[in-house]
Amino acid sequence: MVKPLPKLKLHGFNNLTKSLSFCIYDINYAKTSQHQKEYIEYIDEQYNADRLTDILQEVCNIIGANVLNIARQDYDPQGASVTILVSEEEMAETVEFEESEQPGPLPESVVSHLDKSHICVHTYPESHPVNGLSTFRADIEVSTCGVISPLKALNYLIHSFDSDIVTLDYRVRGFTRDINGEKHYIDHKINSIQNFLTEETSDNYQMVDVNVYQENLFHTKMIKKEFDLSQYIFGSGVDEFDPEQQAKISAQLQREMQEIFYGRNLPEM
Repeated sequence: MVKPLPKLKLHGFNNLTKSLSFCIYDINYAKTSQHQKEYIEYIDEQYNADRLTDILQEVCNIIGANVLNIARQDYDPQGASVTILVSEEEMAETVEFEESEQPGPLPESVVSHLDKSHICVHTYPESHPVNGLSTFRADIEVSTCGVISPLKALNYLIHSFDSDIVTLDYRVRGFTRDINGEKHYIDHKINSIQNFLTEETSDNYQMVDVNVYQENLFHTKMIKKEFDLSQYIFGSGVDEFDPEQQAKISAQLQREMQEIFYGRNLPEM
């Protein structure tokens, strides 16, 4: 258990900007061009602008933000975007802060104060016409100023999408002053994004960290530990493929996941 920082009395508003940005990937195999078309249609329906707006509004509820403006757009032929501007409620000139490194809710509310903040998501579904691989990527950013860290909404967001691979970046920028005028460049203890994940989430993923502590930069990559081919076939059943085909499709899917996880193309076998 990480010991929380003592309460820090600030002069005025907490001016630190905390940004969480990450990509969530969902991988599938679609056998025919028709299945690939249906996969894109399914993703566009499942994660259209209205559904994404509902997800982001729940994030606002979790972190206690007031919605100022919502901009949303569905694209042709596929994809969608939503951006929500949020603000804080009125607060006293002198505020106190206390934060511990622990998982956020799933999705119980955490009430805090925010200002000059935004939450946005963009989706990118695509299919490869030759090898049948279909990939859905959701690019999400939660940027807040004030007491709360956007990491509090992390577990809810991961569970709101079918997440095979997740890449996460968290950064604290700027500074805030205490009542004595001393500058503080971070206001909560953190040694890994992983410590903000629930035990259930941690058990389901293999994770790797690349952190730059002196710059308040934290990066975590996640990939599902278990692979069940039946969960990755779209529009068909596993029994429609013979054992040799199943082995080939499994190898294609796992190679695709490894390449996305490591961010580089693997050499041909």
